[in-house]
Amino acid sequence: MRRRIFSVLLWALAIVTIAEAQTPEQEIKTLLEERDQQVKNLLGPEGSEYSDEQRAEIKDIINGVIDFESMAKYALEDTYDTLSTDIQTEFVELFATIVRDQSLNKLDIYRAEVTYNSITVDGNEAMVKTYAELDDIRTPVDYTMVKEGNEWVITDLILDEVSTAESYNRQFQRIIKRKGFDSLLSTLRKRASKA
Repeated sequence: MRRRIFSVLLWALAIVTIAEAQTPEQEIKTLLEERDQQVKNLLGPEGSEYSDEQRAEIKDIINGVIDFESMAKYALEDTYDTLSTDIQTEFVELFATIVRDQSLNKLDIYRAEVTYNSITVDGNEAMVKTYAELDDIRTPVDYTMVKEGNEWVITDLILDEVSTAESYNRQFQRIIKRKGFDSLLSTLRKRASKA
């Protein structure tokens, strides 16, 4: 009798586990929706004031799923591989600091209602197409994502058809060609110190 009850419990547990298993598309949507809701909860009603602690928490949530190393490598192109490990690490940290700081420039944009148009997964890569609507203005917001281990991370954010990674790539390559990498690094150090 005990063995039969145990078998029934195992069978019930297996059904629950299967029911809870999500497709990659569902995983991504859940991840982005949860992040969006966390930010909205912290923002509170329109016109709210934010403490430094709240701003730091919002910044962490917004940027917590971004793969800064991947974006930094893309922005630097071949230059990245010519750098020492220490400089690579510093560059990624500076880059992350600047991007994270810019994410707080206009907090009201995170109040927008997000509609998911499509999530296309190809192996460990995904493209997410959404639009964000705020004050009757609809803006396309797309993400390229990759799965690293068990986590999906954002490798690019395309806002109104403008790629964040490509924008940084153009800026950085222009500086490198005109003044060299050391000049770029010096500029980023100054910008990051003000963040």
